Amino acid sequence: MPTFKCSAILFDLDGVLVDSTPSVSRQWSLWARENHIDPKKAVEIAHGRRTIESVRLLAPHLDAEAETKKIENREVADNEGVVVMRGADKLLESLPSARWCVVTSGTRRLAASRLKVGNLPVPAVLISADDVVNGKPHPEPYLKGAERLKMNPTECLVIEDAPAGIAAAHAAGMKVIALTTTYQASALQEADAIVPALKDVTVSVSDGGLIVDLNESD
Repeated sequence: MPTFKCSAILFDLDGVLVDSTPSVSRQWSLWARENHIDPKKAVEIAHGRRTIESVRLLAPHLDAEAETKKIENREVADNEGVVVMRGADKLLESLPSARWCVVTSGTRRLAASRLKVGNLPVPAVLISADDVVNGKPHPEPYLKGAERLKMNPTECLVIEDAPAGIAAAHAAGMKVIALTTTYQASALQEADAIVPALKDVTVSVSDGGLIVDLNESD
């Protein structure tokens, strides 16, 4: 398995640090049925994208801002089945606070809710849907994360679970480790490496930055 050297790690949230799939699937399926949209298609498009952009893709005839607010309120209230990813707490504890951040397609409110459910720390830098004009797969979210960390984008490593996030990271000039927590490996082939879960990632801190090793899954 490859080893990566970097100055900082930028984590996606859902599907990487927390497993929110049950909530996402329930609420997007409900919204899709209410609006006569294929629920399976809605859930697939919603993963890795800002809610407002997903709504615009799925239902351009609706008021995207109003629908986004409705979906977000439902997701914030629905934490059933939302759990921290195995190994996430220990991994974050091992990282200096200035060397990592979260870059999520969800809003800050939703991100804070899910971090709280998982009893995970809120990072000093958290880039949410509220902070960008263009969501993933556009590079803006990850470029903004690097900027806030005061890091060169090419020295940053991203951990993602969705094709849109992988595309965003690569467009920002960053390498990507993909987790097969949401999509099968066949959909994540553009990543620089693929592992089953966050527990398969270990990080050590050196004078020159971070050394990231990928382990064989048990």
